[in-house]
Amino acid sequence: MEPLVYALLILTSVVGLTFIIERGIALRWHRVLPPEIEAAVQSCQSPEDVPMLRRVCQQHKSPMSRLLLLAADHLDWPKEDTLGALQTRARHEIARLERGLVVLEIIVGIAPLLGLVGTIAGMMTLFGDIGQAGLTEAAKLAKGIALILNATLMGLLIAIPSLIFWSYYNKKVETIAVELETLCDEFVRRQYREDGETRKK
Repeated sequence: MEPLVYALLILTSVVGLTFIIERGIALRWHRVLPPEIEAAVQSCQSPEDVPMLRRVCQQHKSPMSRLLLLAADHLDWPKEDTLGALQTRARHEIARLERGLVVLEIIVGIAPLLGLVGTIAGMMTLFGDIGQAGLTEAAKLAKGIALILNATLMGLLIAIPSLIFWSYYNKKVETIAVELETLCDEFVRRQYREDGETRKK
């Protein structure tokens, strides 16, 4: 039982580390919101600037560029319809950014439990052996218990970093979502008249 628990703990740590690194790379600010695109949005003050924005978005593939290209493709729609299409696409982009975070959340929950299972299994084995052979040396018992508690310690050492990164990445996704919404709203607002009528290309 104990070797299986330790194998599962090692597997859990490897999976957790993999997703921590992968999400760290995927959620880099300049990868999600390239500064070139932010500058292009600021420069896109009129319908005549939209082709320039398209070129920049096509050169820098990112969640931000995909949203802006969608908005640019639907500027002949009523403003409310364009915003609705943007919101739907934005939900998909946020879901992609959150991919893998659920794995870290699961690891936060199961790693300490696996450690506890290993400790309990080790204690059962230890006290079973003592029941058969009898307690001869207290030092051996103390050493055995100390070794068994390593499973609990290992589970906690896996869960704590996973919890830290899970919380950090969740907050980062929230911040990115706000920035995406702000830039898209700014772009759409500039491209439509105040009365919200359909803008002619």
